[in-house]
Amino acid sequence: MEELDDLKTLVIEGVAYKTTFTKKFENRKAYVPVNKNLICAFMPGTIIDIFVKKGQRVEAGQTILILDAMKMRNNITMPFNGRIEKIHVKQDEVIPKNHVIIEIKPI
Repeated sequence: MEELDDLKTLVIEGVAYKTTFTKKFENRKAYVPVNKNLICAFMPGTIIDIFVKKGQRVEAGQTILILDAMKMRNNITMPFNGRIEKIHVKQDEVIPKNHVIIEIKPI
């Protein structure tokens, strides 16, 4: 069996595998862990209404704003009990996908 010089080590859950990587894999966008304290737009759209203010305490499940995307109004809700740290959008603002909408802090 012939040894390949371009073998690389891929570690998955602590197990090391010798393999080759495709160009697509080598050029992929690096994974960035999700910051649970940021609420980001899941798709591009328009901010219709904002129901919270900076410093306000908000309960899990409470609607914090409405994002109109593809002619559908989406209620964006608070994922956990927390406080609004910063609001990065204004009413009627058009935002792209993954745009940071609100920063929150658990309480």
